[in-house]
Amino acid sequence: MPQPLMPQPLMPQPTRVLGRRHEAGTVWTLEIEPPAGLPAGGFAAGQFNMVYVFGVGEAAISISGPPGEPGPLIHTVRAVGPVSRAITELPAGAAVGLRGPYGTAWPVEAAAGRDVLLVAGGLGLAPLRPALYQILAARERFGRVALLYGTRSPQDIVFGGELEAWRRRGDLQVEVTVDHAAGDWRGSVGVVTSLIPRVAFDPSRAVALVCGPEVMMRFAAGGLIDAGLAPDRIHLSLERNMKCAIAQCGHCQMGPAFVCREGPVMPYPRLQPWLKIREA
Repeated sequence: MPQPLMPQPLMPQPTRVLGRRHEAGTVWTLEIEPPAGLPAGGFAAGQFNMVYVFGVGEAAISISGPPGEPGPLIHTVRAVGPVSRAITELPAGAAVGLRGPYGTAWPVEAAAGRDVLLVAGGLGLAPLRPALYQILAARERFGRVALLYGTRSPQDIVFGGELEAWRRRGDLQVEVTVDHAAGDWRGSVGVVTSLIPRVAFDPSRAVALVCGPEVMMRFAAGGLIDAGLAPDRIHLSLERNMKCAIAQCGHCQMGPAFVCREGPVMPYPRLQPWLKIREA
């Protein structure tokens, strides 16, 4: 659930980078020390922080680590612009500012007793990762669980080691596909929606959590509905251009909704009319 606003909600809290590791291409994962006053693991799966690089700017970055556990805050970032590039280049020990956590969470508790499909496109696996951690930590409370992950090429796969470990568990179906491949790739080639028919689930008692590019989420929602899943059981996470994170600037407005306040996780029927509209 959204957190109460701080006394100075636009003031980043200073902290430091504890470490960074390369995931794939221009994607890096940073471990950041929780700021003073934020309890370890004090966020819900699906929430985001505003990460501030002093002298450069700040960007909304989903938290990609396990919720409710002690340890650093984990953020997985793709370098696509000046701010995100500066974030990925921060070395261990560097100063960084944080605001948050903000936003709505994946409905993991509400999904207990149901089959759960997690559908990720590209770096959309990062915001879904905390929800999967939460599900696997209480695996006996859920029905069938499947992770469907699509990305552009084998070189763009993130969390590759974890994907293999999850696949070996035996209580989690993991399906991975790429848009195009060459060389020694022996996996699936095609869009992520092509993986939906591979999952044996009961659409009358299933929930889907979807994150990725907006066009991918629109087609994934359509594929899930074609498979029998009710639209209100499909939840999407948006990563629109958030600037203030407190619903004051309007940069993340999508129709009548402010994504930073009413999202990023929202039910599909709430978003369906607006998903075809290109972000300004």
